[in-house]
Amino acid sequence: MSRRDLLRLGGACLGAAAVRPLGLAAAPATPPHQRPNIVFILADDLGYGDLGCYGATKIKTPHCDRLAREGVRFTDAHAPSAVCTPTRYAFLTGEYAWRRPGTGILSGIAPLIIEPGRLTVPALLQRAGYATGIVGKWHLGLGATAPTDYNGEIKPGPLEVGFDYAWIIPATGDRTPCVWVENHRVVNLDPNDPIRLDYSVRRGEPKSFVRGIPRIGAQTGGTAALWKDDEIADTLARKAEAFIERNKDRPFFLYLSTHDIHVPRVPHARFRGTSQAGVRGDAVHSFDWTVGQVLAALERLSLADNTMVIVTSDNGGVLDTNGPDHVNSGTVETNNGHPHNGPLRAGKGSAYEGGTRVPFIVRWPGRARGGVSHELICHVDMLATFAALTAQALPPDAAPDSFNVLPALLGEKPPTPCRDHLVEHGNVLAIRKGPWKLIPRGQAAAGKAKKGAARSPELYNLADDIGETRNVADQHPELVQELSALLDRVRERGRSRP
Repeated sequence: MSRRDLLRLGGACLGAAAVRPLGLAAAPATPPHQRPNIVFILADDLGYGDLGCYGATKIKTPHCDRLAREGVRFTDAHAPSAVCTPTRYAFLTGEYAWRRPGTGILSGIAPLIIEPGRLTVPALLQRAGYATGIVGKWHLGLGATAPTDYNGEIKPGPLEVGFDYAWIIPATGDRTPCVWVENHRVVNLDPNDPIRLDYSVRRGEPKSFVRGIPRIGAQTGGTAALWKDDEIADTLARKAEAFIERNKDRPFFLYLSTHDIHVPRVPHARFRGTSQAGVRGDAVHSFDWTVGQVLAALERLSLADNTMVIVTSDNGGVLDTNGPDHVNSGTVETNNGHPHNGPLRAGKGSAYEGGTRVPFIVRWPGRARGGVSHELICHVDMLATFAALTAQALPPDAAPDSFNVLPALLGEKPPTPCRDHLVEHGNVLAIRKGPWKLIPRGQAAAGKAKKGAARSPELYNLADDIGETRNVADQHPELVQELSALLDRVRERGRSRP
């Protein structure tokens, strides 16, 4: 597929409506050998300032930096939410998670929150002839009802929403169960030692410890199936490489969802002490190594030139300054002054920019080029974008918040923005339009501050105040009114794309 053809499919950033909504085509117009492979690498809790190409000096990330040099690095890309489960839901479905109840941070015993049969990123790509696989953190629920039973066939799950293959962490590294699930079953589970989970146990209580680390929820049983925390990165890299190898002769979509930077941070011994930013910096080194392993596999199999690789994060960074690092209960984590969210205010969980503005790098040799892009994009846009990439039309009722941003991913500077607005989902909702960002009246953007006295609206001009230090709501009441009305319309319509 030529670059001109790709831009024609992408349109002029008119959103998903740039592709006629006549229902999904059975197959794309492009021959199979010309369809690009897609590798979407989603880091967990990687902050805007954690990579060298985004300004980090105490952490070395040569593989991510190489992708940025060879592709497009975005400065205004956003996770759909400031925490993990809602971001993953929105990425796969093209719908803001705040529209759906039950899409907050899930436990390890929650049922699947994506309806089987719904159009998702992997289901879309399956219809285009792609092999689809997820390797890594899932955190979208498993099974039909709560609590999830891990002692038999576990479904519905990833295979029921579009994936051909799954090797997953069911929830998070700090939530039980601490086992791998491959497709529909726990790996290495001894039926004579069934898994039992108890989420009434609080982290830090004696029963919450699994392999010496306090978790959310207690686990007994499943001893032979327990993962080793310091081997998680190696396991994910190995499984990702194997998926690529198995599917090297057909188009594939690999969703590689890493865990390194999320607590508990237990980097392998070869990474410990290698950064100047404490254990968290060492975990970023581990993540960058994983990226390098994937790139090496693509090059070894002569697939790099026809593979779009995307590296990003599920939300902003966070540093556990108020408690133990969950690796050694006698230490308090330090990052030695490393600004994990760069110049941005706050971090994970917040509606300030540090909560959702994240690294986003695209490399597709010969197609994605342009160096640095300042286009406003979001992970929720990937469904409409991959539809354009594979010449498929979206049904009108699918992906209600997903815009086609393919020209931006290719490094183009379209005459009109790919998105003219974005809802940022932290502990509250905020609305972006151009350089302006509004956190409406009565809401607060950072953590526990939302509990208490009423607050005034917060309005920031991000073009000259990226750190959100100057609230100019009083100077621009007309913008407060305009943006408040826009947020209300997005909520009430049930969709934001044309």
